[in-house]
Amino acid sequence: MLARFAAVALTAVFAMPATAADQVEKAPPSGAYKKVSDLVKLPEFLPGLGQLYVDPKTLPAGPFLAYDREGRLVSTVYMLPIEDLTNKDKRFDDLAAPGGKVDHVDVYFNAGHPGVEKPHAHVVLWHVPKVDETRVAGK
Repeated sequence: MLARFAAVALTAVFAMPATAADQVEKAPPSGAYKKVSDLVKLPEFLPGLGQLYVDPKTLPAGPFLAYDREGRLVSTVYMLPIEDLTNKDKRFDDLAAPGGKVDHVDVYFNAGHPGVEKPHAHVVLWHVPKVDETRVAGK
């Protein structure tokens, strides 16, 4: 009886849809994510970041999913407003990495751009090794 239950459970697990990480590995990601260049006036591919997708409900912080020119996920990006980072009552807890394992993290200032106009910090959770960051470099 226990063996039959285990077999049914394993069958159900393998029949279930892919995990969230599997659903974002290739562009376009599933779910509520939209191409950023369709939402605001930005190029389809941003050198240094790649092609970005975001769930509009999560703006301005994100997460933004960043893909290389072949549609492979390279990083998850958060754009955290400086005014929120300096507010002692504002917290950014449990920031997710939808792409799974994070190899390394970069943090840098951005003065603002379409979609996130206020000054903010880019927090880039790289899912690829440092050497593979070139996959989102300019042409």
